[in-house]
Amino acid sequence: MTILYDNMIFGPIHSRRLGLSLGINLLPTDCKLCSFNCIYCECGWTLGGKAPRFNDKEAVLRMLEEKLSEMVADGTPPDVLTFAGNGEPTMHPHFEEIVERVVALRDRLCPKAKVSVLTNATMLHRESVQRALRMVDNPILKLDSAFDKTVQLIDKPMGHYSVADVVEQMKRFEGECIVQTMFLRGEFEGQVVDNATPEDVEAWLALVAEIAPRSVMVYTVDRDTPAPNLYKVPVEELQAIAERVRALGIECSVAG
Repeated sequence: MTILYDNMIFGPIHSRRLGLSLGINLLPTDCKLCSFNCIYCECGWTLGGKAPRFNDKEAVLRMLEEKLSEMVADGTPPDVLTFAGNGEPTMHPHFEEIVERVVALRDRLCPKAKVSVLTNATMLHRESVQRALRMVDNPILKLDSAFDKTVQLIDKPMGHYSVADVVEQMKRFEGECIVQTMFLRGEFEGQVVDNATPEDVEAWLALVAEIAPRSVMVYTVDRDTPAPNLYKVPVEELQAIAERVRALGIECSVAG
């Protein structure tokens, strides 16, 4: 069963990759709004025909301040404030302003917490998005494959997508970013799904070396997926991939 976050601020949750995370959802609370339609997304399918209904920035910031103040007062401050939720946060028309104000709020109430953004990297061509992601501690950028054909199968972009173009945008961070990759296997609409083959991993590693990020996160499916017949890549294989990333001089975490 896939899930939607039913509020603008959710959690805190114990993230496999980030620690105690307080989530910030800039997307609708009753449906997913995303530039990808990933076959593995825990939020389900991206539905067409819906006009964008991003959450009001003032409401988001007000709710965040209230929840963060409550957590700090209780002596349980979050490790991280994470832009995530029901789709792609960088699509929000006021994303840069919201990030700037969230960082200021963090500095005032909970200065030890990190600010993270989970993004599929489709909006990196927007200068405002580039600026916003440079303000946060952890810009976490998705790169699920080195091959356009595989991205079309697994991530199902809603518009134009080119791995080469996205990699060029990632390189603009000059190493101050984190690359995140979902590895999975299975079958979808009669096609084999496997982005952990030797060929796939080799090509992906070459792009990781080119981007030279601060670190890499590799993970696999952990929750129900909208497409059936998708399976985990064994943690032993993820660890082997991570070791090859580390051999490039880049930190790599594994969530199996």
